[in-house]
Amino acid sequence: VLRRSKTIEGLKDAEEVTIWDCDGTTGMYRYIWAPEIRLIAGDYYIYYTASVESWNVWGIRPHVLKCTDPENIMNPASWEEEGRFQAAAGDTKAFTNFSLDMTYFENNGHHYAIWAQTDECSSLFMAEIDPEEPWKCTSKSIRLSYPDYSWERVNENVNEGASVIKRDGKIYIAFSASGTGPEYTIGLLSADADADLMDVNSWTKQGYPVLTSADVPGEYGPGHNSFSIDANGNPIIVYHARTWGEIIEGAQNDGGLNDPGRHARVNSVHFAADGIPVFNMTDEELLAKEFRTVTVKVTVKAKEEPSTETPPTET
Repeated sequence: VLRRSKTIEGLKDAEEVTIWDCDGTTGMYRYIWAPEIRLIAGDYYIYYTASVESWNVWGIRPHVLKCTDPENIMNPASWEEEGRFQAAAGDTKAFTNFSLDMTYFENNGHHYAIWAQTDECSSLFMAEIDPEEPWKCTSKSIRLSYPDYSWERVNENVNEGASVIKRDGKIYIAFSASGTGPEYTIGLLSADADADLMDVNSWTKQGYPVLTSADVPGEYGPGHNSFSIDANGNPIIVYHARTWGEIIEGAQNDGGLNDPGRHARVNSVHFAADGIPVFNMTDEELLAKEFRTVTVKVTVKAKEEPSTETPPTET
């Protein structure tokens, strides 16, 4: 489904349009996960994950929709299926197991896809792609990140839900880790923009999470974020989290995986002095109390009357 609004606030009540569903498709079934809309080489695409076996909840793989009429993006007839994501020739790893949460970014003329895939446990993979056919990998995939810290291994060993933000010559990948209950959290990978991004050694994982339940009062389990900009061009983070004390009909009490009560949230992104993105800045940290009251002195000068003298003329 798509919603459209001229403001972020307006999305809350915007009309929701179903632009595609799996009914009547061949080889795709009811389990649809994690859609993400992207503008790639001038065209809109939606990356999403669908089940490829009617009997298997976990038999899911990334797929792509393309918008054929950008002027009518809300029209279901504008969207066509491009099928499953395709691994590069000779890649015997990509998309061979449970895989989802596809995202995209461009850097220095190279185009990349990142996704989560089961490889012993849920890990992040990355490959270069063809921007003209952005469902086709042009390089073999690499395993970018594996859940090796304790905060990535609470209840479940998970890295998933990656999204990219750039700043001052650095590439940052925010990703989600652990189970989907209160332990769900966001971690951070980084690399220099001029490095070989397909070299795993170019990337550094921060040793601690950058957004946790403790950072979002009244919420828990922040995760699977993406980035956008607000009306003033400032970066924002969009993530989902549950609400403490909220009882949702249909909750399964299974650690949160089938609990439907995850809501989309929006917050500002700030940057530390060393350039690292900050997702958990409080109001107190944003602006000290002593600077919150501003006094402005306005001085109004009398309007000068125009001169009535006739300017001299040259002879």
